[in-house]
Parts: sequence; C-alpha cells; structure tokens
Amino acid sequence: MASPTRRDLARAAAFGAASLTFPGLATAGRRRDDEVRVACVGIRSRGNAHIGGFARLPGVKVVALCDVDEKVLADRLREAAEQGRPADGYTDLRRLLERDDIDAVSFGTPNHLHALHTIWACQAGKHVYVEKPISHNIWEGAQAVKAARKYGRIVQSGTQSRSSHAIRDGIAWLQGENLGKITHAWGTCFKPRKSIGKVNGPQEIPATMHWDLYCGPRGEMPLERRSLHYDWHWQMATGNGDLGNQGIHQVDQCRWGLGQQALAPRVFSVGGRFGYDDDGDSPNTQFIFLDYDPAPMIFEVRGLPRDKAAAEQGNWGAGMDRYAGSSIGATIHAEGGHLHIPNYTSARAVDAEGKVVQEWSGADDHYQNFVDAIRAEDASLLNGDIQEGHLSSALCHMGLDSHKLGREADPEAITGALGEAALTGAALCGEAWDRFQAHMAAHELDLSTTKATLGRTLRLDPRTEEYLGDLEANALRRGTYAAGFEVPLEV
Repeated sequence: MASPTRRDLARAAAFGAASLTFPGLATAGRRRDDEVRVACVGIRSRGNAHIGGFARLPGVKVVALCDVDEKVLADRLREAAEQGRPADGYTDLRRLLERDDIDAVSFGTPNHLHALHTIWACQAGKHVYVEKPISHNIWEGAQAVKAARKYGRIVQSGTQSRSSHAIRDGIAWLQGENLGKITHAWGTCFKPRKSIGKVNGPQEIPATMHWDLYCGPRGEMPLERRSLHYDWHWQMATGNGDLGNQGIHQVDQCRWGLGQQALAPRVFSVGGRFGYDDDGDSPNTQFIFLDYDPAPMIFEVRGLPRDKAAAEQGNWGAGMDRYAGSSIGATIHAEGGHLHIPNYTSARAVDAEGKVVQEWSGADDHYQNFVDAIRAEDASLLNGDIQEGHLSSALCHMGLDSHKLGREADPEAITGALGEAALTGAALCGEAWDRFQAHMAAHELDLSTTKATLGRTLRLDPRTEEYLGDLEANALRRGTYAAGFEVPLEV
C-alpha cells in the first residue's frame, strides 16, 4: 500500500490528529483464528454507534475507521486509542478495501453512497452491514442485492427491528388470523423536524472535507445548507427525507406484517414542505398509498407538531400527534383488531373493543446476528438480509418518486384525484387526506394558497421493479451517476 504523502501528514497535524494513522504506518495486531475484523465507514453519528456496537462483541475487532471529513476521522481515531482499541484511518474507502485482513465493512454514510459502497465492498470480498435505506433509488438497491449474491457475501440491512423476536412473534400471531384476516397496514413517522435554515448562496466547504468523495455519485455540487452534517437528509440529492430516514423502519414493519415479499404494484402520494421556508426540498408532511393486494399500506410523515400552539411553544417532541398510541409506529389492522408496533423491540395485539389481548417484548443484537452469520458463512441466518432492506427502501423511493413527479393542486383537485384513481383503498386514501387537511388546519395553513403536491399515480411491475409506461418515473428509478462513481450495470 502507498505510504502517506507529506500533504497527508501535514493535514493530520493541522487538524490535531495525533493518533491519525495511514496504511503502512500501523498494524492491527496479530489475528486470532476466530476473530472477525471490521472497518466502520462514515463515523460521525450513526456510524459512531457502529463502532461501539461492534467493539463490544466478543471476538470482534474494529481495525479501521474511514471518513471523508478528516476532523471527524481524527476525533474517532483518538477516542479509539484512548479506549485501548487503536485503529487505522482512511479518508478514501477504496484504499481501505484493498486490505485483505478486513472481513466486514459497516456503512453509516449518507444515503446516496450506500448502494455503491456496498457493491464496492462485495466486489472486494467483504461482508457488509449497511444502514437504511440501503439505496438512494430502486435500481441501485437491486444492484446491491445482485452483488451480495454474486460474490456470496453476508449483507445485513440496518433495519434492526428485524432482530426483535417480540415483533417476529407478534406478526406470526397476527398472520395466524387470531384477529381475523389482515385488512391493511398504517405506518406513521411523526417526528419533530424544525427548519434547517436558508442560506443566500453556496457555502464554503470545510478544509477538512474530501468533497469529491462526499459527493461521489452526485458529482461535485455546491454546499447549499447551513449545516454540512445530518441536514443532508432533507435534500434529496443526498437523502430521502424522513420517509427514507426514520420512516423506512416503520415501512419495513408494515411490509413485514402484511407478509409482502415484493414491491407494491401501485403508489400514490400527497405531500409538501410546510411551516417554514428553508433549504430542504423533501416533504415534511406526506402520506403515501402502496396498493398491495389484498391488504394495502398507508404511510404518514409529519415533521410539524400537532398544532400551531405546540409549534410556537417550542417543545415539538412533546407535541407530536399519535396514532394507535405512538407517534412513530406501525399498525397492522385486521377484521377483529390490530397489532401495534411502537418501537424496535415490542408489539401488542388489541381487539376491536380496544382491549390489549397479548403483548410481546424483547430483541436480540442486530450486530451480533450479522457476526454470527459471518462465522457460520450462512446468509440465511441474517434477520435483515439485504433483499429485505432493498424492498423496504424501494417502497420509500416509490413514494418519493410519486411526489417528485407531482404538481401542486387545490384541495378539491386532490379530493377528486383520489376518487378518479379508483385505488383499491380509496376509502383509506380519503381518510389519510382528511387527516392531512386537519393537520394543516391545526397549523392555520390554507391549502388553497399553500398548496400540497398531488403525486403522480405510478404503476410498477413487481417482477422487474420497473414502472409501467412512464419514462420520467423510470428515470427516477434509475438515477444518474458521476464519472468514477457509477453503479455498475454488471456487478
């Protein structure tokens, strides 16, 4: 491997990275026969949790850390050294993947990098733990699945509720028709999301950033938001809004409860960004309808609190709306009641009279499940296999594709469109639209002037995962890529 350049060492010194190491400068120590060696990539926030999650497991060693922000990397390397677990540091994932002593790579990077990085890692012979959503569009998610299968890699999606035996048992109980036949699923992501602010032009890129590696598939673009980190979620060039951020967990739980192992054949969205004018372009208020047969799915996103008074009081977290008892959750309805999943580790069955008839609680470690599958060399042991992550991620992409191809419309036009679409769940869509309008009214927002976007109704072939007869939609399904960061046609 190449030795560090004088520029590398100068930058390390400039950012206080006394413990920053480079290929050729440090070794990870002698390897035990049963040791699983992991590298963590994208380590500021969620990826930092990966470091702790893997480091605490017996027989697992975090031997390398990677981040395109040298300050973040230096901080994490220093922390690791202080905790007695020094690691090698990288800014370019491709250099890390050249090492043959790393078994697995975990990714906590922005969404637009997930699928490409997963494919690269599989091609390099590494097992992968990738955060949700596992992709930024439908096609690249499918390509990541193909790479996992072609190279025989263990690839776990970061949908950790899949490792909850409580949710698994509750769903099995419901699917056994203990409350009758399942009629539909209703998921919610009511999570406080305040304005990210509005800048007056491109912002200066921090000197610590390798901006070309950060932008990757999108190509180098201006930084047009106040906060470099995290707020990328709300700009769709890099993120997928809260539908693909928090919401994918509950979309996944809903799909799991419905027992669906393919994409929905039709999707419809109504949404917009309300309550403030900022640099975000993802919906903060939205519902999508996924037309599964025989039981469809409705999913709602709300980033504003329950009403204008709660917003003005400032304590948004305490003022979020609830559905079936929780702000963030999945509810699978049946003829005689429902199963409610309020978090990642529990479920409760409620009958038609509102009585709790059974409860389940508990979960296993999602990181440990990944490591166990690696040791057994058996992807079937995974609780959150890449295919499951792909399907649930793609459902979120479908809802956003509908939104992106939509147009602002008067409330009457949206009401009419819901009927004209002749969806199998027209009554459910009507209920969701009524809830949407009531929420806007509670914020004193007039939808006749502050209009919602009426999404395009999109039809999809679940077998090919292609939209039917819609070139614009299929362009979104596929995405575009900058030179050097293309998701390959043949993985």
